[in-house]
Amino acid sequence: MIFHSTKNANLKASLEKAVFNSLPPDNGLYMPDYIPKISDEFLADIENKTFKEIAVEITTTLFENEITRTEIESIIDRAYDFEAPVVQITPDDYVLELFHGPSMAFKDFGARFMAAVMSYFLARSKKEIKILVATSGDTGGAVAQGFYKIPGISVTILYPSNKVSEIQEKQLTTLGHNVTAIEVDGTFDDCQKLVKEAFLDKELAEQFNLASANSINIARLIPQSFYFFSAYAQLKKLGKPLVFSVPSGNFGNLSAGLLAYRMGLPVEQFIASTNLNNAVPRYLETGKYEPVASIETISNAMDVGNPSNFVRMVRFFGDDWNLVSEKISGFFFDDEQTRKAMREVFGSTSYVMCPHTAVAYLGLVEYRKKHKSDFTGVFLSTAHPAKFIDLVEETLGKSIEIPERLKSLLEIEKVSVKMKASFLEFKTLLMSKLV
Repeated sequence: MIFHSTKNANLKASLEKAVFNSLPPDNGLYMPDYIPKISDEFLADIENKTFKEIAVEITTTLFENEITRTEIESIIDRAYDFEAPVVQITPDDYVLELFHGPSMAFKDFGARFMAAVMSYFLARSKKEIKILVATSGDTGGAVAQGFYKIPGISVTILYPSNKVSEIQEKQLTTLGHNVTAIEVDGTFDDCQKLVKEAFLDKELAEQFNLASANSINIARLIPQSFYFFSAYAQLKKLGKPLVFSVPSGNFGNLSAGLLAYRMGLPVEQFIASTNLNNAVPRYLETGKYEPVASIETISNAMDVGNPSNFVRMVRFFGDDWNLVSEKISGFFFDDEQTRKAMREVFGSTSYVMCPHTAVAYLGLVEYRKKHKSDFTGVFLSTAHPAKFIDLVEETLGKSIEIPERLKSLLEIEKVSVKMKASFLEFKTLLMSKLV
C-alpha cells in the first residue's frame, strides 16, 4: 500500500516508511493513496468471525502484498489476546468496551499492533529506533506496555505534569528498561508540539531513527478500525442501522471509524462527542475550524485544543464540510453534565463509566433527542473506570473495585524526568542521550 501526505499528494511513502517516519517531511499526515473495500462475502458472514479473523482480513486488505497474510496472522496473534465486547445498557443502546487489554484502555489496540508491525520490519532491517510519544493519559500506558523490552526500540513518553490520573501516571513511569517518561510543565498540546518539532529537526534526524506512537502514525490508526467492524459483527443480528458515539480528543478514534466506513462498514452516523475542548463540534456546526488552547477537564485524555487528526477526518470526505457534517454529528459537554451522566447510568443500570465513556454516552443521548429513527446506538468506552478511581468514587459516592493489574502499580514509585515545555531543553535531553 502506498501513502501520501495530506499537504502534498506527490509526497509518497511505502507502508514501512510511513510507519517509521510517522510524519511526511512537509509535516502533513500520511493517508492511504486509495482505500480498498472489504469483500461483500466477508461482510455477509462477519457475524461468524472472531476478532482476530476480522483484524487479519482488514489488515490484509489494506497492506495488500507488502506483508504476507501468514505474517499478518502472526502479527495479529502477537498483538491481541483480548476482545472488544459490546454490552447492552438499554434496549437500544450498547457500550463497546475497549479496556480489556493490558493497560486497560483502548490505546492497547493501536499500540500493540504498531509494536508488532515495527518489530516485524526491524527484524528484516536490523535497525534501531527511538519512539517519541505525547500522551494526555492513556496513550502513554498503552505504548509503554506495547513496546516494553522489544529489541531495537527505545521509548520516550512526554506527559503533562499533574494533568493525568495517578494510575495513568504510574503506568508510564514505573516500567523502566527501554521506557523513559518525561514530565512536562505544560499541557498535552505542549507535549504534542515538542514531539512534532523533534521530527522536523534535522540534527535529531541525523542522530536517531525517530518514530511516533501517537495516532498521527498510520500504524496506530489502522488497528483502531478493527473494533468498529467487530461491534458490527456482534450487533448485525439486530438488523438495525448502527450509530457510533465516539469520545474524541485527538480524533484518531473517530478517524479510524471513518476508515472502517470507507472500507465498506455499514454505519448510519458517527457522533463526535467532546468535552469543553470543542473545536470539532463547532466546526461541524459552523463550517469554521478554529482551534484554541486546551481546557482542563475531568475527561483529561480528551483535553486537546487542536486535534492532529482533524485533517484526516475531513480528508475522508474530500475536505467538503457539507459531506463531513452530513455523516458526523458533534456535541460537547461540561464536567457537571459528565458527572451527572455517570451517576444516572450507575443508578439505573449499575454500570460504571469513566468520564470519557460518559461523554460518549451523552453524545448518543443528545443524538437520540434529535433523531427518532429506529437504530442501534453504540458508545465507546475507552478506559476502565478504575483508572480514574478518585474521580469515579467521588462522583458515584461509593467505592469500586480496582483490578489487580492496576492496584499493584500504586505501590511502585514513579520515575520521571521533569522539564519545561521547551524544545531546546527537550532536544538537549535527546542529544545527550539522557532519555
